[in-house]
This record gives sequence, C-alpha cells and structure tokens, in this order.
Amino acid sequence: MPLRWKIAALAAATACLVALAVGVLVHVWTAMDIRSRAEMDATNTVYSAMEVYRRTGTPAGGAELDPAELPTALRHPAGADRRVAYDGRVEGNLGPSVWGAQRVGGPGSPVLAVRINMSPQLHDLRRLDASMAVASLVSLAAALPLAVYGAALVARRLRRVAETAARISGGDLDARNGPALGRARGRDEVTDIAATVDLMADSLGRRLRIERQFTADVAHELRTPVGGLLAATDLLPPGETEDLLRARVRDLRGLVEDLLEISRLDAGAEAPVRARVPLAAVVAEAVARTGLDTEVTVTGSPAAEHVDHAEHAAASEPVAAAEDGVAAEHVETDPRRLERIVGNLVTNAHRHGRTPVRVTVEGLTVVVRDHGPGFPADLLLDGPSRFRTGAAERGAGHGLGLTIALGQARVLGAELRLDNAADGGAIATLRLPPPPTDTRPPHDGAEADTRRPRT
Repeated sequence: MPLRWKIAALAAATACLVALAVGVLVHVWTAMDIRSRAEMDATNTVYSAMEVYRRTGTPAGGAELDPAELPTALRHPAGADRRVAYDGRVEGNLGPSVWGAQRVGGPGSPVLAVRINMSPQLHDLRRLDASMAVASLVSLAAALPLAVYGAALVARRLRRVAETAARISGGDLDARNGPALGRARGRDEVTDIAATVDLMADSLGRRLRIERQFTADVAHELRTPVGGLLAATDLLPPGETEDLLRARVRDLRGLVEDLLEISRLDAGAEAPVRARVPLAAVVAEAVARTGLDTEVTVTGSPAAEHVDHAEHAAASEPVAAAEDGVAAEHVETDPRRLERIVGNLVTNAHRHGRTPVRVTVEGLTVVVRDHGPGFPADLLLDGPSRFRTGAAERGAGHGLGLTIALGQARVLGAELRLDNAADGGAIATLRLPPPPTDTRPPHDGAEADTRRPRT
C-alpha cells in the first residue's frame, strides 16, 4: 500500500476514534444530566404535592397515594424524608421513569408518590446520538480528501529523495535534491533526509574524485619510468632472463596504460570518433588481434558462417566473418573503442573462464561467452570494479578489463550486460545503439556506404 494511503487511513482511524470518544462522552453526560434533572423534578413535585395535600387532603399535580406501580424501594420509606428511585420499566410511551415519594404522616401512613416520565428526554438523546453520528461521517468525508492530499505532498517529497538516492547508487554522483525541496515549506524531517542524502552524495563524490585523481597521478608518474625500463631491457643480452624481464615490463606498461585509460573515462574526457564500419568485420579483427582461440559466429542471415580465429592469430590482414548478409551491414560507431571492448571481453573470457570461447554477432548485438565458472554474484550485483576479479576460481588479474569495457561502452552509448548461462559459463552482451534516423555525411576517414539499398 502506498505511503499516502497509509497516512490517510491512519488519519481516518484517528478521526473515527476521536468522534467515537466524543460521542460516548456526550451521550453519557447527557443521560446523566437527564436523570439528574428528573430526580430534581420529582423531588420538587413531591414537595409541592405534599403542601397541597396537607392543606386540602387531596393529591394534586399528578401525585398518587400508594400507587401500584411504585418501586419496592419506595413502598416502605423510613421516616418522613422525600426519596427518589429510578424505574427502568417501559410501557408504551411511559418509561423509563423517576419516582419521588414521601409519607404523608408518621410510620404506617400512606405514601404520596409522583412519577416523572423521562421518555421524551431520552428520545431527544437518541436524536442527538444520530445527529452526532451523521456529523462525524460528514466531517470524516470532508477530512479524508484533505488527509490524502497532505499525505500525497509528503509522499511526493519522499519519492523525490528516493529517486535521487537511486540515481546516486546508479552512478550519477551529480544528482541532488536541491534546496528547493524543503526551503519553500520550512524545515521538517523530509528536508533533513534530503539534506543528509545531498551531504552523503557530496562526500561520496569528493572521495571518488580523490581516488580517481590519485589513480591518474600514479599512472602518469609511472609512465615515464616504465618506458625507461622497457627501453633498458633492449640493452640486456638475449636469453631467458631477458625474455622474462621484458614480458614483466610489458605487463607493467599495459597496467599503467589501463590506469590512464580509466582515469580519462572517469574524467569524461573521452569522445567517440564515429564512422560507418562493418560490424562483423570489426569484431572479427578485434578477436584476431587477441591471438586467442576464439570462434566467431555471425547469425541472422543464410550467409552466416563460422570462423575459427586460431588460424588467423598471426595474420596480418583483417579477417571478415562473412561476405554477405549480416557481415555486410554497417554501423555508425567508433571502431577503435569497439575493438577495445570486444578484445577486453574475449581476453577476460580466456583468462577467467574456460574454453570454448564463442563470439556471436547478430544485428547490433555482440555476445561473448565462455564455459567457465561464470561471473561472481557480487560482480553481477554491483558491476565490475577495478582491482577486483571476484571469485578465486575466476583466476588472477587486475579487474581492469571489464571496467574499461563498461566505460568505453558508455562512451559509445551502448549497453554492456553481464550474465551467467543456465548451463554454466559467463555471458557478456554488448548492444550497440541503433543508427540515427537522419542522414548525415560520414566523418573524416569514415567509410561511406555507396551501395544501393536492398530490395
């Protein structure tokens, strides 16, 4: 149930309880007042009737001597005092009643009694109860929309705070509630929550900026000495030691270049250089450059075929997956960044998964699948993170490949989704954005599609 309806229901329940309590109090007080007045009236009437009886010897004012309906408590009163008693019997329109009685003489003398009928007053009490019930229902009907409206205002403000928090958790560190959320309405709990969320976002953004700046500074400072190390390895005599040292220095240089690339992606300094390129050919070339045994499949047309790139690892010319059909379809994207994404995904699949590793191109979608243990649960939940590879069975690494692939996909406006297959293995799905509807000339250096449209 939405919060506004919960608040409205609580307000309605509170109003009902208040109306019920007030109604009961008014009913009880009025009933007591009616009985008190009836007893006072009975006492005064007995007094007046006794004065008349003593003068004339005849009962007057509705008084009777020893009436048959007189309650038992008044049939034998002690002394000559005036007494009253309640009689709850109802006979037609007569009753309940209050009796007043007094002996006309000494002990054993007749009892002069007067009966005061409370039926008209109790009828008025029932009418008062009905009127209060109707008034309570009318007030509740008028107050409920106001309660719903007031609750909706609070719920709308809380929803804005929740949406801002969701945007922050999704990576939008510039999302803020802003001072306008509570400044116009004064300071309350919702304003405090909104201010706390903004303060949390400011602190988180500041920490991330410090971390990113530190990463960029470290990578920049390491670039020159690592380059010097790589040059120094050329001076070593050939041998196993030289090969091992050169490989380690190249790995270190690759790590520094990855850190620099991540720092540029974090700073938003990357912009795509788009060109019309054949998607299948770009993917096939990116796979071939990894030098890893990977099968590329182009689906979606009869001309689709399979290419095993183990044979093309050392080839100097690009490898096309197919000549017709889907392979001939062009996309407008940045080919260098697309190759970077595909290469990282394929390398990650071989490094952390198990063969066979397959790459499937279908339309604007590229799927990379391995048959290893799959992605760890925390990576699927939180996304890739630098310097974290997840589960130990996924192997060693710096955790930068998927982070770079995700960042480059964002630059291209593409979607990179990570999943695990039901029968085992990790699946990375890259969906490129659809081509623009308007026709624009290709960028400099871009390939222009001069073929006639298909019929």
